[in-house]
Amino acid sequence: MTIPRDKALTALIPHVTRGDIVVAVYQTCFDWLALNPRDLNYVAVGAMGQASSHGLGLTLANPDRRVFVLDGDGSLLMNLGSLVTIAGAGASNLYHFVFANRVYEVNGLQPLPGREALDFAGLARAAGYAGAEAFSDLNDFEDNLDAILDRPGPQLAELQIVPGAPYPQRYDYIHSSEARETFRRALNG
Repeated sequence: MTIPRDKALTALIPHVTRGDIVVAVYQTCFDWLALNPRDLNYVAVGAMGQASSHGLGLTLANPDRRVFVLDGDGSLLMNLGSLVTIAGAGASNLYHFVFANRVYEVNGLQPLPGREALDFAGLARAAGYAGAEAFSDLNDFEDNLDAILDRPGPQLAELQIVPGAPYPQRYDYIHSSEARETFRRALNG
């Protein structure tokens, strides 16, 4: 069983409050921006693998805000060491969602190395995350979302996904000074 990405994101929207920071990458970012445009969407992640590290920096600098990292499995695979760093930092306000489709989606659907054996929830637990769960059913994810967000982080939810509805890939926006300035003003305002 798998979850359409846009359905998982739609389930998350009501849980993201006005002051929460959302760090999203690539196709998940494009989908999130279309589904939930907001000023505290951090889109300055231009290199694959950096969402978790950027999320940690924002978490540490903003201890009174929750930070949601909407990561790709290919992206996280390029920066697995961040799991240990996040856990070691005691990032109690960080909630890490890994959208696992086992391919590098925006780069041509190349398969991930070791894709059949990857267990990001298991890796997060081994790294010292406060909690980590895997979901392949939308109802199960929705039923557990409140509990995940009620616990102190770092928490990781690995979602077995398939693409949902197509959304525009707005590279011009995610790489723009406008996106950075909008976020900076919202963060400091």
